[in-house]
Amino acid sequence: MSVVISGTGLFTPKESITNEELVQSFNQFVINFNEENRDQIDSGALDALVPSSTEFIKKASGIEQRYVQDKEGILDVTRMRPRLKERSNSEVSILAEMAIKAAGEAIKQSGIDSSDIDAVICGCSNLQRAYPAIAIEVQEQLGISGYAYDMNVACSSATFSIQNAYNDIQSGIANRVLVVNPEICSGHLNFKDRDAHFIFGDAATAVILEKDSNTQSAFTILGTSLKTQFSNNIRNNFGFLNLPENSDPNSPDKLFIQKGRSVFKEVVPMVQTHIANHLDNLDIDIQEVKRLWLHQANLSMNQLIAKKLLGRDPDEQEMPIILNDYANTSSAGSIIAFHQTKDDFVSDEIGVISSFGAGYSVGSVVLQKV
Repeated sequence: MSVVISGTGLFTPKESITNEELVQSFNQFVINFNEENRDQIDSGALDALVPSSTEFIKKASGIEQRYVQDKEGILDVTRMRPRLKERSNSEVSILAEMAIKAAGEAIKQSGIDSSDIDAVICGCSNLQRAYPAIAIEVQEQLGISGYAYDMNVACSSATFSIQNAYNDIQSGIANRVLVVNPEICSGHLNFKDRDAHFIFGDAATAVILEKDSNTQSAFTILGTSLKTQFSNNIRNNFGFLNLPENSDPNSPDKLFIQKGRSVFKEVVPMVQTHIANHLDNLDIDIQEVKRLWLHQANLSMNQLIAKKLLGRDPDEQEMPIILNDYANTSSAGSIIAFHQTKDDFVSDEIGVISSFGAGYSVGSVVLQKV
């Protein structure tokens, strides 16, 4: 039985923040902090904070701007986090709302009705709540029967949820599955951290998987592959046990933290080897692959992964980059790249979606145009 991706969708927030705007806000925070703590800094009890710059951000990441759900709260130097209105239990949650908007485009592209879908999987890095599941809320709002659930493998949540959907269709549990990846990454980012304040943006993606579709936009899934390996180098310790543990809710480790150099050094060979082995198992030569849709975290990391795979520098058609506009959108990033650059494929051409991140986790989905 063939399983295909028959449609994709994308929700992009209306507001965006340029590197220049972000640096201006951060540097004002630095000035205020250093002035307020001058005595401790002079005595050596505290280290002075160092300003950021647009040159540093571009060189470190390749990011030029990011879309966010709330711009004002992030740039407010007295707040430096999104200002999101709490919604009542009778209102649609913000993650579900984003997912539904992305799903609408994917459903339309697939040429189906939401009532034709049998299941919903919501895979994302930061779930809005423990329960009820965001996926079940999306299911309810779209009038989908069957089942729905949430899952989290950080930045790899999209490829891991695609494999789950693929397996469910292959086993006959479902005929069509909607995978959604709503990410408000700005909500877990420490905008007071010079090494990380520029990394993330917000977005949501959606993918429709079904068996034996002949829609013009369809891609057959040739295979999926997943791998995890424990690492502390990317971490977020926010959770429901924070209060029982009497831990400090304002501690930096309750937000995104990472050891960037270690991540770069360790993840690049892990991803390159994973994709190479996956293609070997499918008896596909890397030169047969038209496009690599990689996780959008860091430009240099993606360039090196692609170079190791291809044996040469990739061109922008072979490895599209969207993080310059969207920044790192966690699980949504590789799907945004796929969504925006898949339409020039002709029958039988092959591409690879790959995600990687905290865990460590890495997933790959090999596709062939119908």
